[in-house]
Formats: sequence, C-alpha cells, structure tokens
Amino acid sequence: MDLAALWAIMFADWWVVLFFTIDFIIRVIAIIVVPRNRRPTAGMAWLLAIFFLPYVGVIAFLLIGNPKLPRKRREIQTEINEFIQIAGENLPKQVLQPGLPLWFTNLVRLNRNLGSLPLLGGNEARLLGDYDKSLAAMTEAIDAAHHHVHVEFYILSCDQTTAPFFDALERAVQRGVAVRILLDHMANLRTKGYRRTRRRLDATGAEWHLLLPLQPLRGKFQRPDLRNHRKILVVDGDVAFMGSQNVIDRSYNKRGNIRRGLQWQELVARVEGPVVGGINAIFLSDWYSETGELVSREIDVTDPDLDDGDLDCQVVPSGPGFDGENNLRLFLGLLYAAQKRIVITSPYFVPDESMLYAITTAVQRGVPVDLFVSEIGDQALVYHAQRSYYEALLKAGVRIYLYPAPYILHAKHFTIDDDVAVIGSSNMDMRSFGLNLEVSLMVRGASFVSDMRAVEDEYRLKSRELTLDEWMKQPLRSTILDNVARLSSALQ
Repeated sequence: MDLAALWAIMFADWWVVLFFTIDFIIRVIAIIVVPRNRRPTAGMAWLLAIFFLPYVGVIAFLLIGNPKLPRKRREIQTEINEFIQIAGENLPKQVLQPGLPLWFTNLVRLNRNLGSLPLLGGNEARLLGDYDKSLAAMTEAIDAAHHHVHVEFYILSCDQTTAPFFDALERAVQRGVAVRILLDHMANLRTKGYRRTRRRLDATGAEWHLLLPLQPLRGKFQRPDLRNHRKILVVDGDVAFMGSQNVIDRSYNKRGNIRRGLQWQELVARVEGPVVGGINAIFLSDWYSETGELVSREIDVTDPDLDDGDLDCQVVPSGPGFDGENNLRLFLGLLYAAQKRIVITSPYFVPDESMLYAITTAVQRGVPVDLFVSEIGDQALVYHAQRSYYEALLKAGVRIYLYPAPYILHAKHFTIDDDVAVIGSSNMDMRSFGLNLEVSLMVRGASFVSDMRAVEDEYRLKSRELTLDEWMKQPLRSTILDNVARLSSALQ
C-alpha cells in the first residue's frame, strides 16, 4: 500500500471518528439542555427529534426551541405587567353579584396574581354568532366613535367582505378620532392581499404597527412561531368586542378553502361596562410593547353610566411574556371546580396531560362533559393531533360532537355549571397555552351562560355525536398518522 492510499484511509477514518464524536456530544448536551424548565412531554419530543435526526433536530431546536420571548421583550413585558396591575387599581370597582362561591373567589385571586386585571361588576355582554353581522356590529361601533378606536387582530385583511370595516376606520380618522391599529406580522404576511391591506391601512390615516415583527435587519427577531393571537376592538372605552373572529372574509381567501367550500363559524362578545377598561388595558400594553408609547390617559375613560349590568367579568391575558401559563391555569381551575356540567368548544383541541386528566377526572366524578370540534380540519397536523385524543376521551365518557363540513367551528368558549363562562382568543391546545399571546374573558352571570348554552344547543342540533364504536373502526393508517401528529405537537 502506497503512502497516498494510507493517508486517504487515515483521513477517512478521522472524519468517521469526528462525525461520531460530534454526534455523541450533541446527544449528551441535548439531555442536559433540552428538558430544563420544559414540560416532560415537550422535552421528550425534542430529545427524540434530536436523537433520530441529530443535525436537523439541533437546527430546529435552535430556531424554535425557545418558548419565551427575547430578553428585551421579556423586560418590556415585566413593565407591561406592572402597568396592567396599576391599570387594574385605577378601574372603577362596582358591586359584585351576591353569592360568590369560595372556589370562584380563589380563582379570581389566582388570575390576579398571574398578571390579570381584577374582577369587575356592572357589565353587559351580547353574543354575536353570525359572521357578517359581527363585522357589521364592529363597523357600526367604529362609526359611532368620538374619542378613540383601538384595533388589534391576529389577522386584519382588507377584502370585499371587510372593506366597510376599513372605510369606517378612515371616516373615524377624518372626524378627528384617534385610531390605533395592531396586527400580527407573520399571520398577515402569510395572508393573501397583505400588500393591499398595508396600502389600505396607510390610506386610512390611522397609526398602525405590526405585532411581534420578524425583521432581523432591524434587530427585531424572536422564535418565528411566537405570535400575538388576540382579537380586540375597543371604542371610546364604552364598548369592546373580543372573541375568536379575525377581520377577513369567511373563507380566509385561501384557494384551498374556497375550493373545499370552507366557511369559518365564530363567536364574538360585545361588551359594555367597566371591564371595557380592562380589555383596553390589554390593547394599550401591546401598543406599548411595539411602540414604546404609553397611552395611559385612555385607560379609564369608560362612561360611568354604563355600569348597571348584571355580569361580573375578569380579563385574563396570557402568553410567553408571563411566567405562568395563565389561560391553562384558568381552564384547569374551572374544570376542577365544576359540579354540574362542562361544555368546551375549541377548533384546535390538543390538550396537555394536565388538561386531559382534569377533563377525564370531571367525568369520573359525575360531571358531564361535552366537547364541540369540527368534523374536518383546515390544518392537517393539528387536526390529526386532535384526533389522537378522541379514544381516551370517549372511553372516559366525554361526549364529542362533530360540527359538520364545510364549516370550521373556530369559536373558542367554555361554560361551567350555570353561571360561569369563558370566551376569547385561546384555543385548547399547547400552542395557545405556551406560545401565543392570548386574551380570555371570564364571566360570572346566569344570563350570559344561558345565552352561551343557547349557542351550544344550536351547535348540538347541527352536529353529530361521535361514538366509541365508530371511532374504534378507524383504519390503522389513520391511527398511525394521528399519533405521529400528536408527538410533533409537543415540540415546544
């Protein structure tokens, strides 16, 4: 063997040794770094990804493995949390409805300690379940504005359906109303007509900014899938809208949706009373986060005459800027407190282990649980991850209702017993618990829950119930696909 051949063999052996050495080091470091301060399910999912595909897994972990906002934004969030606490102290305190149960008082305290606003009495709320009518109601409210309009939506898109909404914003600016607009960067960047929407926003004359912008050249970068998922409209501090609905055509203007005939079914709450100031505080905190401008003078402009409602309400913000998963803790507290009935509506139902235990435990202690989900999905990975939980839920006794195609049941609400409900932007999935900025409204009041029950009854009439016998006939390929999707859903 000549010298050149010997060197070639040694060089090849050196690369093999180097490759396996790096591979071993990656695995050891992953075991130390990945599980730290992370859910066991998420940690295990990341470790499996890194162990099976070391280089791909490491790159993915570096890109999306940090479930927290960048340090600078976390510092801003700390200031925001203080701002929310101060805002809560300045909000008018109305007399609450009598007979507050101890568990509810403790849950309110929990929410407050996690960074939420106080429970406020004297509110009114009306549910809007018709897509076009809710857009029309928001447009009408903007046209009645005298002082300010605050708009914050995950998706805000100008199209044929939403054009009147944008026209109303422009008219408000022309009347001298302060119009401030926030919209999520990545969600809208992926939406058809984004450039057209930007031009229309400029044409309104309103001040607008992107939420969580991904602009590395401007020093603005974080994990790409940390998004602001909130949907809020506040007018003059007197009326607010919040819920599941974005400002976009009901098909989301996606070619695939239009081809399949998909239509989104939403639910929005139109709220009046002191809690509007709390909803406004969430908008103002996000405005400060993106602009550095603190518009504190517009916290407490709620009309003092609008305080004669019969609903006690608490605004609960959540997201990666908070130390705890505020929405998950709220939902768990309600699930364990329920004595008579639980009804959950969520388009993307991918619970973590704690929520799955809370739901199945509720059934086992005699509390009926109904779950409303869509029969079909618009996001394949989430849809199949959701399906992977059906067997355990059905065996526990949960009744699952499938809302029929071609509708995507995108509404997000939750009722407990006869007098407590939650409505907002938060899904019942690990993304909403850990990665998205969300906002929920907890309401105590029999009249509101009665209205919510009417909505749920309408869902039930339109839906079909999934039985365990039917589910157990699923083909093996579907089970495999569902379980793979479930594993990937834990990568947080």
